Amino acid sequence: MSTPPPQGQNPFAQQGQQPYGQPQGQAPYPPQPGYPQPGAAPYGVVPPEQPRRKVGFKLIKNVVIVLAVIGVGIGVYISNKDDANTASVGDCMHRGSSSDDNPDLEVVKCDSSQAQYIVLAKIEGTYTQVTADSKCAEKAKDFQYQYTESGGSSNFLLCLKDYKK
Repeated sequence: MSTPPPQGQNPFAQQGQQPYGQPQGQAPYPPQPGYPQPGAAPYGVVPPEQPRRKVGFKLIKNVVIVLAVIGVGIGVYISNKDDANTASVGDCMHRGSSSDDNPDLEVVKCDSSQAQYIVLAKIEGTYTQVTADSKCAEKAKDFQYQYTESGGSSNFLLCLKDYKK
């Protein structure tokens, strides 16, 4: 005859284990690389946001300098756009100064009230007073005035006569 098991004990249970087979205080599986640990943030540590750069005095100063240089360049281009060096045969000219040394000739439209001279010939090169007169007589027989420009980026001679409207 068999004896019944004592009350309160399980004859099939293994000695020294907790119920359900898990020890207290430990993770059920070892940590796996690339996976968050229990209790950790799900996507890792988020780096702090970088502080934004302040607009400093140097940046403002550099922008102002660049804009000033661009403005000067545009001003020079506009002021030289109608100078004598842009003239070609058939263009009308206006004398901006009464000085014979620097007449400040500029190109104008021939229907303008400012038109005073017409260009009969434009000859590249450097000329003296004597050579300019002979060169204009050769290229434009009925010229009245000659204008030479030298020492700049271009050296040339303009043979001119009065413009009659």
